Amino acid sequence: MGTMDPNYMTTMKDEDEEMNMSSSANANHHNNNNNNNKTNTNLDAGALFVLQSKGSWIHCGYHMTTAIVGPALLSLPFAFASLGWAGGVVCLVLGAAVSFYSYNLISHVLEHHAQIGRRQLRFRDMANDILGPGWGRYYVGPIQFVVCFGAVVGTILLAGQSMKAIYLIAKPEGSMELYQFIIIFGVFSLVLAQMPSFHSLRHVNLISLVLCLAYSLCTTAGSIYIGHSDKAPTRDYSILGSSTHRTLGIFNAIAIISTTFGNGIIPEIQATISPPVTGKMFKGLGMCYTVVIVTFFSVSISGYWAFGNQSESSIISNFTADGVNLAPEWLIYLSNIFPLLQFSAVTTVYLQPTNDVLESLSVDATKHQFSVRNVIPRILLRSAAIAMATTIAAMLPFFGDINAILGAFGFMPLDFVLPSIFYNITFKPSQRSLVFWLNTVLIAVFTVLTMLASISAVRQIALDAKNYKLFANV
Repeated sequence: MGTMDPNYMTTMKDEDEEMNMSSSANANHHNNNNNNNKTNTNLDAGALFVLQSKGSWIHCGYHMTTAIVGPALLSLPFAFASLGWAGGVVCLVLGAAVSFYSYNLISHVLEHHAQIGRRQLRFRDMANDILGPGWGRYYVGPIQFVVCFGAVVGTILLAGQSMKAIYLIAKPEGSMELYQFIIIFGVFSLVLAQMPSFHSLRHVNLISLVLCLAYSLCTTAGSIYIGHSDKAPTRDYSILGSSTHRTLGIFNAIAIISTTFGNGIIPEIQATISPPVTGKMFKGLGMCYTVVIVTFFSVSISGYWAFGNQSESSIISNFTADGVNLAPEWLIYLSNIFPLLQFSAVTTVYLQPTNDVLESLSVDATKHQFSVRNVIPRILLRSAAIAMATTIAAMLPFFGDINAILGAFGFMPLDFVLPSIFYNITFKPSQRSLVFWLNTVLIAVFTVLTMLASISAVRQIALDAKNYKLFANV
């Protein structure tokens, strides 16, 4: 019996080690796949399909800019009319600072839970984990759903009014009524609503970002042009009305500014970021608030400078007076067309919480997102949601007054009260620390403002009730 070659023995040993390492790697890969499958099966269809975590911080910035920097900013000069120069600028600066701070608080809480293996994808998930199941199911979830769906109705209504304004500029004696324009925009929104996920809106929201910069530039330029023209109205910066009217006007103006900075869907936006999420939301917020500062301050200051206490609820309305154009007609066209185009993106963004709920209830998470089983209920239910929103907008053209109540009850608690509560409960800062007392003050102040703004909104409805008419052509 001969002796084995030592080199042959060494080769055999190396091959055995390689086979063992390969088997171990395959086993680990199999385990990782099982873990991923386990994670996916723990997600409902809404989280799995609508809130897909595939985006970057830049995409997050696009989403936040569309949610915050919308045509509602055109009402800021109107808010200044109730606050004056000093009050208006101070409230605008505080609104920017407090909202940026609050959104960072939410982001830190979300990042903390993601790092400990409990990533939260929705506002109601945060409430369930931090405050208890009842808070998510019976308070935060319903309020967010109503506020966001109310925003969908409101944007469809405003888009219809914007289309009508453009139509009347082109054809002053035109006979088309508001509800017809609302239906036209509703049909377009129905098509855009079929975008499968929040992440799939990233390119739409990039266009939205460009549009908000465009109409802010047009509005600022129009205000400056009118302010220096021979047609400039007499400017008066005094605050009009009785002491009671002025006081309620101040609270109403604060509510307008607060809700303009609000969005109510920060957790859902952060859910679109691919893991790890640490630090990405802050970059997205920085991008968003660069746009916020440029647009909010330019429109509010130039509009109030040009029109003073005569500033309308949409400053573009001041560009015409008694049927006479105070600015070049092409500029008025662009000032109306750019917001109209952005309304489509804003409508679709605020539809996402509704889509999430509908998919959770109707779609099978174990089947492919684009299987026939899932596509049919998705199309039917999203179309039904848009049809309902369009009907409400056409039937209640005074929905803006109702939306003021929804904003007071919804945006303020979601964006300015709950973030501080979530942070204090999650991180338990020392009661001697600055952050604890700052958060406590914000909770107290915005709770009071929520009640006062709600009273002011109810009062406005009472004042306007005599003018309410179903399907009114306003």
